[in-house]
Amino acid sequence: MKMARLCWAALAALSFAVGFLGLFLPLLPTTEFMLAAVYCASRGSPRFEAWIRSRRYVGPLLESWEAERAIPRRAKFVAVGMIFASMVMILLHLGDGWLRWAIAATLVGVSVWLVTRPEPSSPMR
Repeated sequence: MKMARLCWAALAALSFAVGFLGLFLPLLPTTEFMLAAVYCASRGSPRFEAWIRSRRYVGPLLESWEAERAIPRRAKFVAVGMIFASMVMILLHLGDGWLRWAIAATLVGVSVWLVTRPEPSSPMR
């Protein structure tokens, strides 16, 4: 049982680290890894889960998503901006062919999905 908790905590730490990198790297998602980190931490280390939820930039986003499946306008703006920057880089640097357009179409789809998510009904703390 102790080994399972250790594995969950390690997976939580890894997910948090990758999610943190996603704050700075355009194609690396942040929210999904933070959600995974909270889930894993809840199974392995409640203290780590509480710590993740207490982070200023992560906690309110997680609360909004878990309560309402909502994304704040500022987070949408930043995410779509980074996706657009990534798409421009891909279109400029990836050779002609279907892969380039498939990636661009996927990024457009993700952007549309993000923009159509509701905004939180209560202001973030």
